[in-house]
Amino acid sequence: MLQKIINEPLAHFLILGAAVFLIYGLISDDADDAESNRIEIDEGIIRRLDDSWAKQWNRSPTPAELNGLIDNYIREEVLFREAIAMGLDQDDTIIRRRLAQKLEFLSADLAMQAEPTDDQLQAFLAENSERFVEPALISFRHVYFNLDKRGQAAKEDANALRVTLQAEGIGDSAVFGDRFMLDSEYRLVSESEVARLFGREFAAEIFTLEADVWMGPVESGLGLHLVRISERTSARLPEFGDIREKVRNEYLFDQREKFDIAVYEGLKSRYEIVIDRPAGSAALP
Repeated sequence: MLQKIINEPLAHFLILGAAVFLIYGLISDDADDAESNRIEIDEGIIRRLDDSWAKQWNRSPTPAELNGLIDNYIREEVLFREAIAMGLDQDDTIIRRRLAQKLEFLSADLAMQAEPTDDQLQAFLAENSERFVEPALISFRHVYFNLDKRGQAAKEDANALRVTLQAEGIGDSAVFGDRFMLDSEYRLVSESEVARLFGREFAAEIFTLEADVWMGPVESGLGLHLVRISERTSARLPEFGDIREKVRNEYLFDQREKFDIAVYEGLKSRYEIVIDRPAGSAALP
């Protein structure tokens, strides 16, 4: 019977747990410190628990629910303090990263304290105008020629149709060429949008084409295309009032990055950093 109990996994867990807490009791120097064992739930904590519940459920907690939140907070605090006292936070990668992340969040909060003025934002816009330029756009239609289907004749067929379309001004070009999986016409699209669909080389080339003329064939990753540009707009920088919120977001992002770097460098300067690299290892940057 005794042997059966000893062999039970639950018994192993209980024995291990008892041993851990026995060792902890022997090494703890603060067991009799009443102040360190005091857990005080003040109005600020209760208000925070209440607010957190309200944000999640769109209503305030009932008295019973609030008591449950307080009980959970006390349980978490007890376990947290005991874990810290037992050194369970030492050499734990997840905890290290989480604490470092919390410090970064604190740094970010401090960086976001001051709301920028319009003068600051306009100066930032002037220095970083390339971030806010709206790209050139084109509207175009195309006729597709399948290289797998037509082979070497694809280019000759495309050239012949280009002459016909240009001479006769045939309106519905979609009836010509080969069946295509995408649209035959696009309106006011950027070079990056065209590149996403047809490839970067195709996009770069058609943005240089003359308007209102059938041009090509232009090769994409899908095949050959006759292309006719019907409309184009130039790249432009919008008025400040139209993009103020975007400028503000970019400004705050930049400020946070600069503040994070400054805080880190300041903290780092307090430490002597020694890196003991194994012989023959690659040099550090």
